[in-house]
Amino acid sequence: MSKPTIPKGTRDFLPHEVVRRDHIFSTIREVFRRYGYQGISTPVMESLSTLTGKYGDEGDQLLFKVLNNGDYLAKANPNALDARDSSAVTSSISKRGLRYDLTVPFARYVVMHQNDIQLPFKRYAIEPVWRADRPQKGRYQEFYQCDVDVVGSDSLMYEAELIQIYDEVFSTLDLNVEIKVNHRKVLAGIAEIAGIGNHFSTFAVAIDKLDKLPRDKVIEEMQRGGISESSATRALELISKGRSDLSDVLRTSEVGMEGLRELDSLHVYLDKINIQNKILFDATLARGLSYYTGCIFEVKSTDVNMGSIGGGGRYADLTGIFGLKGVSGVGISFGAERIYDVMEELNLFDSLQIGQITAIILAFDQDSHEHGFVLASKLRKLDIATDIYPEAAKFKKQMKYAGNGTYRYAILIGSEELSTQVYTVKELSSGDQQKCTLDQLIELLQSVS
Repeated sequence: MSKPTIPKGTRDFLPHEVVRRDHIFSTIREVFRRYGYQGISTPVMESLSTLTGKYGDEGDQLLFKVLNNGDYLAKANPNALDARDSSAVTSSISKRGLRYDLTVPFARYVVMHQNDIQLPFKRYAIEPVWRADRPQKGRYQEFYQCDVDVVGSDSLMYEAELIQIYDEVFSTLDLNVEIKVNHRKVLAGIAEIAGIGNHFSTFAVAIDKLDKLPRDKVIEEMQRGGISESSATRALELISKGRSDLSDVLRTSEVGMEGLRELDSLHVYLDKINIQNKILFDATLARGLSYYTGCIFEVKSTDVNMGSIGGGGRYADLTGIFGLKGVSGVGISFGAERIYDVMEELNLFDSLQIGQITAIILAFDQDSHEHGFVLASKLRKLDIATDIYPEAAKFKKQMKYAGNGTYRYAILIGSEELSTQVYTVKELSSGDQQKCTLDQLIELLQSVS
């Protein structure tokens, strides 16, 4: 018999991990709702025609394809099979794929439901996505994204609002972060000044890897995309400049100056409110996804060496690829898996009183067990999380089970408790015991539930 396994880049979660993840999701969801965003859901599978061409060539390679139903090889392209042309074979045997992110499906959703929604439309989604990436620390092939987007408005107020959401969520989770901001038009202006405006996509994808690859490797990547070494070097020199210096560098680039003006307009809003985390301009921030056209964002922990734990940006016409022109949008995403890893590394879950079941009932004989079953029902109806050991087993066995860290209190029921209707209640972490009537028991348990 083979040993059971799960696909690489995926994970099982133990009960305490699920509780911790739910804490992250509920914190994010509550902030989304407080800012007026509404939840939607889309299928885990999309048509490949919806997904391909939206994430650049590298993104297309990371799409998980789903084989057609039935005898998929019967309709496979025979010439492609003979030529071992994987791309052509794939297109003939697969019409669907697992979603790569939540933004492109959202664009498709807006187009299909344009008569059912009102613009501006503010939505959030907390759902899994899949990428055939090489698994490593903080990077998985199946992971949750927590997205919030608004479409149907060009107002930079929404960029400021999304930065507020980042700041509020991470402050609530007790994480210190840097919120990095750039603008695609600033990057376009830099590419123009460096003489590589016609290679902008190659430039953007390459500099997006500056935090992962040495500078010379990034230059080599730009060269492979048709950019000369001198132009690549010049471009890297330009993006290393600060915000004030870029005003001089980009003064002859209309698009670059427009980007700087929009960043200034963003701060008109942000400078009027209190932001607890750092907001930094970073000209090297590119985020390689091809649909970004305006402000772009990235969030990193200042306490743990981890990749980005959030990112997003403005897209001028994402719905245009599905036939609905002129609908601008902006959105951000929270990387829940990496947020979890950062919080775990900082031991932030240890101080959270989340996930413990309030009480477990332990009975010493059959009559007591039946009484405990009724008591458990009463407590549950009062929204007190309650468990009961399945039989009147030996006390040592029951206490060993109760003492595994899952429960806060043990309610002990024997013949004495049955006759007096006064229960022995043991706090499992300290070992302290007290006697409680039913009303006192309810008051105690509700105070910690």
